[in-house]
Amino acid sequence: MSTTTAELLKGAAELFPDEVVTSAHVRHLDLPAGGGRFALITLDNGFDHTKPTTLGPQSLGNLDRAIDQVEAEAAKGEITGVGITGKPFVFAVGADLKGVEVIRRREDALAIGKGGHDIFRRLSSLAVPTFAYYNGAAMGGGVEVGLHCTYRTVSRAIPAFSLPEVFLGLVPGWGGCTLLPNLVGADRAVSVIIENSLNQNRQLKGEQVHELGIADAVFDGADFLEQSLLWTSAVLRGELEVVRPDVDRGEAWDQAVARGRGIADAKVHGAAPAAYRALDIIAAAKNGDLGQGFDAEDEALADLIMGDELRSGLYAFNLVNKRAKRPAGAPDKSLARPVTKVGVVGAGLMASQLALLFARRLEVPVVLTDIDQARIDKGVGYVHEEIDKLLLKGRVNQDKANRLKALVTGAADKAEAFSDADFVIEAVFEEMGVKQQVFAEVEEVVPEHAVLATNTSSLSVTEMASGLKHPERVVGFHFFNPVAVLPLLEIVRAERTDDASLATAFAVAKSLKKTAVLVKDAPAFVVNRVLTRFLGEVLRSIDEGTPVEVADRALAPLGLPMSPIVLLELVGPAVAHHVAGTLHAAFPDRFAVSENLGRVVEAGKRNLYVHDSGKPELDPEVAALFETGDTASTEEQVRERALNAIAQEIRLMLDEGVVAEAQDVDLCLITGAGWPFHLGGITPYLDREGVSERVTGRRFLEPGAASVPR
Repeated sequence: MSTTTAELLKGAAELFPDEVVTSAHVRHLDLPAGGGRFALITLDNGFDHTKPTTLGPQSLGNLDRAIDQVEAEAAKGEITGVGITGKPFVFAVGADLKGVEVIRRREDALAIGKGGHDIFRRLSSLAVPTFAYYNGAAMGGGVEVGLHCTYRTVSRAIPAFSLPEVFLGLVPGWGGCTLLPNLVGADRAVSVIIENSLNQNRQLKGEQVHELGIADAVFDGADFLEQSLLWTSAVLRGELEVVRPDVDRGEAWDQAVARGRGIADAKVHGAAPAAYRALDIIAAAKNGDLGQGFDAEDEALADLIMGDELRSGLYAFNLVNKRAKRPAGAPDKSLARPVTKVGVVGAGLMASQLALLFARRLEVPVVLTDIDQARIDKGVGYVHEEIDKLLLKGRVNQDKANRLKALVTGAADKAEAFSDADFVIEAVFEEMGVKQQVFAEVEEVVPEHAVLATNTSSLSVTEMASGLKHPERVVGFHFFNPVAVLPLLEIVRAERTDDASLATAFAVAKSLKKTAVLVKDAPAFVVNRVLTRFLGEVLRSIDEGTPVEVADRALAPLGLPMSPIVLLELVGPAVAHHVAGTLHAAFPDRFAVSENLGRVVEAGKRNLYVHDSGKPELDPEVAALFETGDTASTEEQVRERALNAIAQEIRLMLDEGVVAEAQDVDLCLITGAGWPFHLGGITPYLDREGVSERVTGRRFLEPGAASVPR
């Protein structure tokens, strides 16, 4: 490592005194079958696998000193090779992101990139071959340190292997953008660096890592290191030759980069720079000039670290990985009561999805009821079919599938179904009278300790429980569709909900592996209230005379997962119209009910678009239903009014105490609506664009919370 980089890295370490430091132990062993004396570096932060190994400035310094040692030994001919591996279950999961958060100067950001490159590239210039043994979880810089080695093996047992930087707002900046396409070709590199990252940080398993050509060999987890060392010995003795296919540096490379740009456009719509910077580096790597590629990675890292999109991404990452694990306002978990049987009122699609989720996660009996046996049979049949699909995909084995099916049953008699249930959730028609009747019937037959939960998306839980003898055991338990995909669970405390019932709800949510956020019993809670407000502004602009396609493009610069009209189709016009009606009744000055949407619902139309030409166009039948004014807005005007409305609504929600803090609104939108990390949910973006202060007179977050500290 150069003196300049060493000094910069030292400065970075001083900025980050709280780093969890990873050591780099060097031990020596004799390879089997006469492979010679071998140096093995083990990365280990001294904690078990629940605190994965990371690479901050001091950790990089430790690795650098380990390489000093093995470099000298290699130069003297004392060793035949060098290997690098991790502690049990973890190889290394990349740079310590807590250190990135505190960086205020570009030169410190540049030091992070240069320091990693200067150290890692030494592994490729030793006098002996180097080997990376991916024994456990490997992400980001952990993957990249291995890419600098001569050879790589991977464990079949690895659950997570990825280059997730683009997902967070960075690029793989310690060699990933340059080395990976030169190793496996541009198309596979684009899949790993761009496509997987932008698909909710999709992870690779060990076998896939080998199939992609990232690793030269794959071994079972039980004796992974032993088998890797046997393989290493065979390579060093010349008994085994590693042959890799030639990389296509022709038109296929350019096509791969173009494919990557198409993926980025579809996912972030140009709203976040990281994917495009990564693709620029991959494109330039076609000439095989590694030094040029590393320099480009350094510059991209420095620029992105000093950008607010990354800071918003890190803020979002911390929300999902830290705040979500300690829900604000949740009661003491010791108050939670055990749940040994679950009841589901309803057997439609949502109820059936819930039954499947409860059975899979809690592994307790789940019983469905409905108004007739045919509906019950259909609901139970759906769950059994979904379990069969899991079996076909290898997600469960035959024994597990049989046990899960046995857990899910149906009964027409609520007394028979729920007399010993500890937790009963209703998922019936979204109408107050229907839900009140259901709860009145259920209360008569369930045990006194049973929690009664409602999956309502917008109705008052307090009103729903008002006629019961024990309203204190009623909670809102609002899932998002599709239930198996979206992590959010809005847990609603009604006016009389007691701590034990609420604690039980949070305990169940944790067992379901859901992100639970405590919300006040207010119309539409959080996600639906925000979405309905901004969707209402878009629909209002259409009603006034703005062309549908113009209004639908208005929010594209934010990089949301889908356009407003596509969102409307996903939710369903009838559901959206119903929620808008609920909110209009509560807040008539802010929430309008679109007469055009009402006509669409009355006509029984589920979609506004047709795709006959290969691209979405307004359905002529829907267009014929619309009655609009003659005041057309531009995309910019629609976007401004939508953002203004969102900012106003979030401020009002916080003032009303719907959630504890702005961070909870962001957590809800990220996990319940799929809003992107580069927005930080939404409040960091509103702060960054000046919308918060313009509309509400103040920011939602303190400066530096999701932006570069000044």
